[in-house]
Amino acid sequence: MRKTLGLAALAAALVCGAANAQQINIKIGVLTDMASLYADDTGIGSVVAAKLAAEEFMKDHPNFKIEVISADHQNKADVGVQIANQWYDVEHVDMIADVPNSGVALAITQVAAAKNKVFVASGPASSDLTGPKCTPNMVHFTYDTWMLANGTGKAIVKNGGDTWFFLTSDYAFGHALERDTAAVVEKNGGKVVGKVRHPINTSDFSSFLLQAQASKAKIIGLANAGGDTINAIKQGAEFGIVKGGQKFAGLLIFAPDVAALGLKTAQGLQFTETFYWDLNDSTRAWTKRWDKMRNAPGKLPSMNMAGVYGGTLHYLKAVAALKSAADGKAVVAQMKKMPTDDAVFGKGSIRADGRALHPAYLFEVKKPEESKSPGDLYNLRATIPAEEAFRPLKEGGCPLVSG
Repeated sequence: MRKTLGLAALAAALVCGAANAQQINIKIGVLTDMASLYADDTGIGSVVAAKLAAEEFMKDHPNFKIEVISADHQNKADVGVQIANQWYDVEHVDMIADVPNSGVALAITQVAAAKNKVFVASGPASSDLTGPKCTPNMVHFTYDTWMLANGTGKAIVKNGGDTWFFLTSDYAFGHALERDTAAVVEKNGGKVVGKVRHPINTSDFSSFLLQAQASKAKIIGLANAGGDTINAIKQGAEFGIVKGGQKFAGLLIFAPDVAALGLKTAQGLQFTETFYWDLNDSTRAWTKRWDKMRNAPGKLPSMNMAGVYGGTLHYLKAVAALKSAADGKAVVAQMKKMPTDDAVFGKGSIRADGRALHPAYLFEVKKPEESKSPGDLYNLRATIPAEEAFRPLKEGGCPLVSG
């Protein structure tokens, strides 16, 4: 009888142990730009960042099996929605990450909400994602247009750049960035003297630059990103815009963009980011791990890629706390309960509207003679605390926020 009871107890213990160590399968889809104007700032570097987060997490959580897949949305909302539906419905993807291009992201966030899945938006910029378009299934990591406008726009106006002309990418992201920056300029005593909107992925900026030049504005605000920003600045140099006394304000600049422009062309540009590879010991160590997995010497990680890493890691921590990824709303609610803490952004939090909060930094591109190595690009001009870097919760208009 004693032997029987002993065997029963042993069997029960084994069953309990197996239950505690039950394998959790997670599938993450990195929906990104692999070949167009945002590819250098997201693309394969974002996929690597997600895989790095997954591998590091699995080392500490051996009962997790995490698969990372990827696809190119081609900067088209209909293509992005088609992929998201396929991933969520057929391929059993639990979370979609990245999604540079705010127009695509605004569509994806609705798909995730309808299917009760998770969307961790690290690539798009529109502050509407945590404003009127917020959902309980989305977290917005990395940055947004309000942050960019208040970091860069305010600093430039206070330093005398009080007349602005906008070159704006003609879709949701550009419109939001122009809107948020114009509001900051005017609030701080500046004036918007004109604007022109250009198609996304434009190769010829000559007509737009001529209008900006003719406006006599002190600052030409580039409400665009990636290849569009690079082309506008390069062609602006050919037109002698900076030599003529006007200055460009790169409202969304990434380290790969600065590297592509070269310090001679980009020197003096001021902009706001939430991550720079050489910011501190933690970001430098993370960059080494990312670079080893990326295996492309000379490539620099962008803040978008850092956002994919940080957002993916926090998502996985929430799933581990719940021991399930089945209920997307529950996972996002858990993400909001838990403080964020990672190698790229440090400690932070996620608000009720889905906005991830962490410090932001005002940088200025170094002069060529100041740089000590190929990746030595920035001077840090100011640190913006997390509570000041992003739009106040009550001003966003998110339906999830009471009052």
